[in-house]
Amino acid sequence: MPALTEREKLTVRFGVVAVVVYLACFYGLRGWKAIEEYRTDYQTLVRQAGDLKIELQRHENKILLTEKLKKETGIDPEKLARATVVGQASAAIQQAAQRGGIKLGPIRESPGNRSGRELASMQLDATGPVAAITSLLHQLETTGFPLIVDSIQIDPDPRGPGMVKLTLRIVILDHDLWKQPEGRRNA
Repeated sequence: MPALTEREKLTVRFGVVAVVVYLACFYGLRGWKAIEEYRTDYQTLVRQAGDLKIELQRHENKILLTEKLKKETGIDPEKLARATVVGQASAAIQQAAQRGGIKLGPIRESPGNRSGRELASMQLDATGPVAAITSLLHQLETTGFPLIVDSIQIDPDPRGPGMVKLTLRIVILDHDLWKQPEGRRNA
């Protein structure tokens, strides 16, 4: 084979460089796109994992809160019998009032509106110091029963300063209907 001249060597070098640059651009662009696709897929997975972690934390918090309420109230919502919920809720409200030093008046119970998912409604009258009344209102949400305070009427009590008369209407919800999945509820 004859020896290449300097001019031919230079032409071969430029040709090799041109082919390398062409291949680098053509396959490099494909490789870059593939790497970018893998990177976005990875970022999507990381984001989904973070969302799942947050959702798991929410469920763990709900479980801890439920366990705390079970310990505080001594009531397990899974074991509540439908027939005795109204009586147990009434007893829990009366105990909370007595612990606060509130004098209870008459308690009137009436059947609830079935279409509104109510078991019963209660109207009670109470008399006591302002601090005890506000404490009772706060304790109603920690009784462990599905209660809604429908109406409140607070009037001054003429028996003494700092005493108020409270009239409450409380609705006791049917927990069996409220814990069903959204799609299975019948309106």
